[in-house]
Amino acid sequence: MAGTADAVTIADLLVQRVDDDHVGLRFEDESWTWSEIVEQSRRRAQLLQDERIDGPFHVGVLLENLPEYLFVLCAAALCGAVIVGINPTRRGAELASDIRHTDCQILITDQAGSVLLDGLDLGIARVWEIDDAVYAARVAGATPAPLVGAEASGVEASPDDLYVLLFTSGSSGAPKAVRMTQGRAARTARSGICSRDSVPYCAMPLFHGNALNATIFPAMLTGASIVLRRRFSASAFLPDVRRYGCTYFSAIGRVLSYLLATPERPDDADNSLAFVLGPESTQPDMVRFEERFGCPVFSGYGSSENAIILTPAPGVSRAALGVPTEGNDIAIVDPRTKHECPRARFDDEGLILNLAEAVGEIVGRNTLSSFEGYYNNSEAMQERTRDGWYWSGDLGYRDESGVFWFAGRTADWIRVDGENFAAAPVERILTRFPNARGVAVYGVPDTRNADDQVMAALELDDGVEFDPARFEVFLGDQADLGTKWAPRYIRVVRALPVTGTDKIDKKPLRSDAWVTADPVWWRPDRGSSYRRLGREDSAMLRAEMVASGRDVVFGGVR
Repeated sequence: MAGTADAVTIADLLVQRVDDDHVGLRFEDESWTWSEIVEQSRRRAQLLQDERIDGPFHVGVLLENLPEYLFVLCAAALCGAVIVGINPTRRGAELASDIRHTDCQILITDQAGSVLLDGLDLGIARVWEIDDAVYAARVAGATPAPLVGAEASGVEASPDDLYVLLFTSGSSGAPKAVRMTQGRAARTARSGICSRDSVPYCAMPLFHGNALNATIFPAMLTGASIVLRRRFSASAFLPDVRRYGCTYFSAIGRVLSYLLATPERPDDADNSLAFVLGPESTQPDMVRFEERFGCPVFSGYGSSENAIILTPAPGVSRAALGVPTEGNDIAIVDPRTKHECPRARFDDEGLILNLAEAVGEIVGRNTLSSFEGYYNNSEAMQERTRDGWYWSGDLGYRDESGVFWFAGRTADWIRVDGENFAAAPVERILTRFPNARGVAVYGVPDTRNADDQVMAALELDDGVEFDPARFEVFLGDQADLGTKWAPRYIRVVRALPVTGTDKIDKKPLRSDAWVTADPVWWRPDRGSSYRRLGREDSAMLRAEMVASGRDVVFGGVR
């Protein structure tokens, strides 16, 4: 009972599932058929409609991957609401800003999420806790909303209706929420690799486009059985796959690395996985994963804004981003001259001979129609769409056969574990550190994958020595420090480099990374304390970069 071609909205897809008794959702020890999912969603649709006030009908969701998240996501499609996926790793003023910026009038969370909201000025009318008895009673007592028409709900879905706002981060500290209409979501569902018999494993967060585009929407179309996990766990991954018979999952950031770090067993390949989607995974991780778990990994590239899609091609290296989809004019452009960069040339050992001239920004020159815009952020829109092109904010290069390769992030865009964020909010927090005269925060290469690690350069008051233990205590006291924002590397400088206009110049800092005569402290892993980085540490980091193939792109890091 797959979806039909005339389904042009998510509401259409749900209507097709109303009598579907195939299991649509498994969560821990519970399961729901698609018919039951639609029934639960209709109750919440009516509840949302009853609570609606004047203004944008925006519903923020601050939850882990719980069944309630899926029910509310479906409910919004049926009643014309817009779901705003709130990132639970954000904290303090930045979290409040996300909620206010997107004009949420209702926020759905739980008791754990409410703790994050204490004392924040949210500017919303209603906060619901799903583990509160009052909310449960209201859902149970709600009359299911009609699926279509204006008889009670007053809504009939259109492909142009705004459906989801997905947060991303650009080169500034201002929030950016990508618009996704019901039509775009339905088109994404049709492009997914998901059949009626698929059992997709969804451990990536539902506030992120990866989970929606690769798993949730395609499953709505085909009636596949989603296996939802509260949060990703490397140790629970294989037991879950075996327990539920999962056939594929989509991973972002360092997920494959985390899985490969678990103790190896001789029966790891004894599983039901047919394939894995691993965008931005490194080639060594992809190869090791395939060898150990016995299923292929497919990469590729897709911007949250939907304007640039690069797909793997036969015979192309796994380390590459891929090639453009048919009809799309994607180029590597020098942002200063607006000219296309020369193709990359390699020596016999595979190192780029013309790195400086070959690397530029990945730009879509005829793809603006695929980008539905940012919500309430004209400045970001102008930056992304200048000259009538879509500027991705990502650096790359293109080889002579037309294959695209990733080369980092532009400006102050930092990406850690698959999550993008800007440096400015982190800098604002670190400037609170006593005796910090100046702070610069920037991304340096993650030595094992295509992401970044956070590095901070500190200029301290004269005569003040850096105390790593004191700095760790300081970080622990910052309530608005995002969970991925703490610097892995700390460089103490006599004076921060500046431009001719006395603005901090981060280019030489990025180029040096941790290879500098200045003292550098680092955390070998997230749970360890800061220690002085020595020659053996630098050699180990260099070896990791060589093993992961990152030495080609970041040749300046020695």
